[in-house]
Amino acid sequence: MKFPQALIAGRLVRRYKRFLADIELDSGEIITAHTANSGSMLGLTEPGNPVFLSYHDKPGRKLKYSWEIVEVDGVKVGINTHLPNRLVEEAIGSGVLQELQGYRTLAREKKYGQNSRIDLLLSDPARPECYVEVKNVTLVEGSAALFPDAVTARGQKHLLELTQMVAEGHRAVMCFVLQRSDGQWFAPADAIDPEYGRLLRQAMQAGVEALVYRAKVSPSEICLTEPVAMQVGALDENDLFANGTDHRRRK
Repeated sequence: MKFPQALIAGRLVRRYKRFLADIELDSGEIITAHTANSGSMLGLTEPGNPVFLSYHDKPGRKLKYSWEIVEVDGVKVGINTHLPNRLVEEAIGSGVLQELQGYRTLAREKKYGQNSRIDLLLSDPARPECYVEVKNVTLVEGSAALFPDAVTARGQKHLLELTQMVAEGHRAVMCFVLQRSDGQWFAPADAIDPEYGRLLRQAMQAGVEALVYRAKVSPSEICLTEPVAMQVGALDENDLFANGTDHRRRK
């Protein structure tokens, strides 16, 4: 996904009210930018961090700037949670996301589950429908990429709904998009949301597939590049997979 215009550089002053951030542009002007990320953005919101913004001069739009990228310790991190669906769709079309090839049609935001909409629905007459839920990953601690960065009741609900899709005979995939170049492997953030980790393990045991793909992030373009290994963490009697096993399934 190429940005239609060059991103604007600045430095973070503060993030507040979840969807707002004050940014000091290189010119010295301080503006308020929309922040399309409902998570905590743990580890990303230190004042002074370099940031990159898109500009939108559409009539009726209150905030003309959107926060797209933050740089932490030399690593550029994509924080816009509206982009991963597009990144996955492009990666399917280009063949980069190998596990999701072979479907005739792709639909977006189709209703399913309990008043939810699936991010991507892949269909083909010769195969079961494939329900794909996409999550943006921005938290890295040490060598581990972690999700979520805050308790997510919505994310927990999505895992239950994907599990139900498998029970009904469909294919269901949870696709985590790591929008940063570091993080050598992925795991659920059990210390932050243990229930999400439990439900992810339960969903995988029931047949939900988990994929993790890294994105190359730059001020000109963001695109998926490669799969990342997944570790599910500690086991209990309900878990099926061993710690450290790569759970990316290829079909």
